[in-house]
Amino acid sequence: MPAVSKGDGMRGLAVFISDIRNCKSKEAEIKRINKELANIRSKFKGDKALDGYSKKKYVCKLLFIFLLGHDIDFGHMEAVNLLSSNKYTEKQIGYLFISVLVNSNSELIRLINNAIKNDLASRNPTFMCLALHCIANVGSREMGEAFAADIPRILVAGDSMDSVKQSAALCLLRLYKASPDLVPMGEWTARVVHLLNDQHMGVVTAAVSLITCLCKKNPDDFKTCISLAVSRLSRIVSSASTDLQDYTYYFVPAPWLSVKLLRLLQCYPPPEDAAVKGRLVECLETVLNKAQEPPKSKKVQHSNAKNAILFETISLIIHYDSEPNLLVRACNQLGQFLQHRETNLRYLALESMCTLASSEFSHEAVKTHIDTVINALKTERDVSVRQRAADLLYAMCDRSNAKQIVSEMLRYLETADYAIREEIVLKVAILAEKYAVDYSWYVDTILNLIRIAGDYVSEEVWYRVLQIVTNRDDVQGYAAKTVFEALQAPACHENMVKVGGYILGEFGNLIAGDPRSSPPVQFSLLHSKFHLCSVATRALLLSTYIKFINLFPETKATIQGVLRAGSQLRNADVELQQRAVEYLTLSSVASTDVLATVLEEMPPFPERESSILAKLKRKKGPGAASALDDGRRDASSNDINGGVEPTPSTVSTPSPSADLLGLRAAPPPAAPQAPAGAGNLLVDVSSDGPVAQPGLGPTPEEAFLSELEPPAPESPMALLADPAPAADPGPEDFGSPIPEADELLNKFVCKNNGVLFENQLLQIGVKSEFRQNLGRMYLFYGNKTSVQFQSFTPTVVHPGDLQTHLAVQTKRVAAQVDGGAQVQQVLNIECLRDFLTPPLLSVRFRYGGAPQSLTLKLPVTINKFFQPTEMAAQDFFQRWKQLSLPQQEAQKIFKATHPMDAEVTKAKLLGFGSALLDNVDPNPENFVGAGIIQTKALQVGCLLRLEPNAQAQMYRLTLRTSKESVSRHLCELLAQQF
Repeated sequence: MPAVSKGDGMRGLAVFISDIRNCKSKEAEIKRINKELANIRSKFKGDKALDGYSKKKYVCKLLFIFLLGHDIDFGHMEAVNLLSSNKYTEKQIGYLFISVLVNSNSELIRLINNAIKNDLASRNPTFMCLALHCIANVGSREMGEAFAADIPRILVAGDSMDSVKQSAALCLLRLYKASPDLVPMGEWTARVVHLLNDQHMGVVTAAVSLITCLCKKNPDDFKTCISLAVSRLSRIVSSASTDLQDYTYYFVPAPWLSVKLLRLLQCYPPPEDAAVKGRLVECLETVLNKAQEPPKSKKVQHSNAKNAILFETISLIIHYDSEPNLLVRACNQLGQFLQHRETNLRYLALESMCTLASSEFSHEAVKTHIDTVINALKTERDVSVRQRAADLLYAMCDRSNAKQIVSEMLRYLETADYAIREEIVLKVAILAEKYAVDYSWYVDTILNLIRIAGDYVSEEVWYRVLQIVTNRDDVQGYAAKTVFEALQAPACHENMVKVGGYILGEFGNLIAGDPRSSPPVQFSLLHSKFHLCSVATRALLLSTYIKFINLFPETKATIQGVLRAGSQLRNADVELQQRAVEYLTLSSVASTDVLATVLEEMPPFPERESSILAKLKRKKGPGAASALDDGRRDASSNDINGGVEPTPSTVSTPSPSADLLGLRAAPPPAAPQAPAGAGNLLVDVSSDGPVAQPGLGPTPEEAFLSELEPPAPESPMALLADPAPAADPGPEDFGSPIPEADELLNKFVCKNNGVLFENQLLQIGVKSEFRQNLGRMYLFYGNKTSVQFQSFTPTVVHPGDLQTHLAVQTKRVAAQVDGGAQVQQVLNIECLRDFLTPPLLSVRFRYGGAPQSLTLKLPVTINKFFQPTEMAAQDFFQRWKQLSLPQQEAQKIFKATHPMDAEVTKAKLLGFGSALLDNVDPNPENFVGAGIIQTKALQVGCLLRLEPNAQAQMYRLTLRTSKESVSRHLCELLAQQF
């Protein structure tokens, strides 16, 4: 056992730790821990009162046992008692125990809050810091509600010590990240900004972190920080390393603060004030100049600190994108790092230059480094650096260097790591298409792609080349000749067979005059690959054969023999069997003219956005393909760009990437399977069409409605996919909805599709459809960043007794959402009884290690279960009189908040769910509607009348239903729409 010094105040703790370390087995350790726990429990429960030292010692032991991985279920009250001690060490241990072991929902939180309040009011800076650290570490909503108003006051108080200000700023930052709605934004805002002028650098550093977070949500409130940040940055940059001795790190003055200030400035556009802008430009130039100076130390810490400031400076220069001189200088500085011996610097230089390449001011400067980047692609040992080199080549590509870059990337593709081959293929395909000087080069490039990396050539790529060949008469003959030669290779990838089958089936007649590629030779060549291919490719080849019968009548007998073979007519695959039978009958029965009409050449495809670019965006995240989105280089691009890739007419089997969720553009009529790309992150949630379900035979609408038939009595939730959770979490577990939740909900009262929520990280889209008392909702969660979301957990919460009124069951979603990707969640809904409050949607995930959470109101309101009802005027007034009791009517007179447009009003009423009845009201300006609220328990009839007064810009809305609560609720919902 190690010796314990006489000055050590807790000898018993040292002995216990030593005993644990000396245990020879896990069993011995558990035995020793159980013995100690029994001893501590007896001490806490004994009649003799423990002094502060003993409590501190035993609480420390419990904390150590907890850190070893054992559960601790007692000692919490003793730790709380330590908070009232006037000794620093005892109070410190108490706060440490609470920060680590006390749950945010613990019953002791109120006692802890009282102790914290006393310490915050004590004006003892040490005790105040301990209390602030505890608030930040626990970070519960209850603590936030208790201290959110006090902490800003401590932060801006003139008599607060620097260490207290520093702790208060970081504590406020923690509370804001956990519960933004609790942090008051008011009179203290300007005083927080002025902390940037504080003499203490630690206070400034903490304040910058707080302001950077706050200004992202309220940029206008903190706009005054720009000039102060520039002023502080200027003083740091122009200072010598001896001026800020306490904050100089290896001869670099205040590197962490400098980086934070530069990041804060990236939250805003360039300063409007000429003097401030000039001072900032001078700072940036100074940083670039210092980067050229010889290092003051050979230590790696010095270069790391210096380069951290440099790279953040370059990021700010790129963000402003308004100073050509600085952009070019930044590019040249990064160019020097491309051959640096440090791998991390080479990686960061390549990454930053990718962004610089999209600027019109620095694009030419970036291009001067093309040879160095190509060399990095060939010789780098680190795969991540090679990937960034490929990204930079892609970004710097334009018409002047396209052939060189595509050639180098094709050469690299032969030895590229398997993990990035698909991405390289997509980039080569995009560059070849965008900067094609002639179409023959483009065709050669895509066929080379298939030859080199056929397994990684997605359907989008070879669909695209078929679309371009079909639309361009001048390349069709060359394409047919080239693909015919490519098919003659002994080892031929299946994607090459698909391309060859389509092109020869459409344009094989253009090379049929050459004896070396006569029709029988073409057929023999394709049929020699038939037995090696998958079912989908065989189906395509069978369609090519029937096209050959139309193009080359002399091959009819041979092809009919193939179709008549037992292996085709009795094929186990129904698709191949059906094609063989139909094509054989068609070739035997149809006349030459009919055959020519049925099998005529494919028409040109309409021009749309290339889905190759969309696929790359989905793979890399937002902004990955910014080089191609940049209009600066679009001006000279050939009209080969655009267009939707075809699904060959020779394929009818759905592909694995078939569009089943409306994610892609609508295909042209001639090619009913074309999966067109989508440039947006989310599906088109604003369209009115329902979401299709994979693997269903009927149309999407029929499939949806058939699945929403009322369930059988013995299985009331038969249509729901997943069993309900054992216990529905209460709303208190997920916090209150965000402040704008009601506003977002109101947008969906009269519509079913749209974007429910969007911020800089996440986009949530909704598509839903309802029938009778059943509904299905699709939620689309889109990751707008390039960083993967971890522990992604969306949960539907029923406030109060809503679960007895509305049944919502969900399908689970993946716990990880990749950058730029989207996941879909299906909700099946059944209205059991009328309800007033909507369910809540709580979304929790981790972004960059930091927990994120938000709670929204799910757009499910009672009017979603409205079934419109048509009725004659006589029936309407008869029913209106029957609902004449005062409690059955709800009326509201209100001022119009939107322009009073009759067509818009009509659309909103129809979207609300009621049927509009014509020629019922004597005043043709008024709107009359009728419908039935469908619930499982009962049906609630509803009549409404909306009377607009254009002159007074007012409405009078009257609703009558058979249930009082429904009348009032529908009246409130509908009135908010006008």
